[in-house]
Amino acid sequence: MPGILAFDGRCGMCTRAVNRLARWDRTGQLRIEPFQTPAIAELLRSTDGRFSESAWWLDSSGEIFAGALAMNAALSAALGTRLPLWIYRIPGVGWLQNVVYRWVATHRYHFRGVTPLCEAQPERCA
Repeated sequence: MPGILAFDGRCGMCTRAVNRLARWDRTGQLRIEPFQTPAIAELLRSTDGRFSESAWWLDSSGEIFAGALAMNAALSAALGTRLPLWIYRIPGVGWLQNVVYRWVATHRYHFRGVTPLCEAQPERCA
């Protein structure tokens, strides 16, 4: 399930999370891009204000996921197993992951991180 994970490249905690995910990528099917990359919003068909509220996943079939589901899809692509997606679909698990994801995403600039990608590689961001 190859795809693209779009994340907040101005967030140090988000950059740290995707760097870890990239290290776990044993399939080579995971592409990670900051959503500040020119044209990524168009690629994900999102032009409204919701775009900056969460991470987004665009898989090879054209399906688009947001938030916790997007992170599970990216982890599945990186590990080469659908197990994270199966766990997400267990009754109650996806709901709980979404609640935790929403809280973390809302407070993401308060967490320790690394140098945000858009500061480290400004050419990748708009």
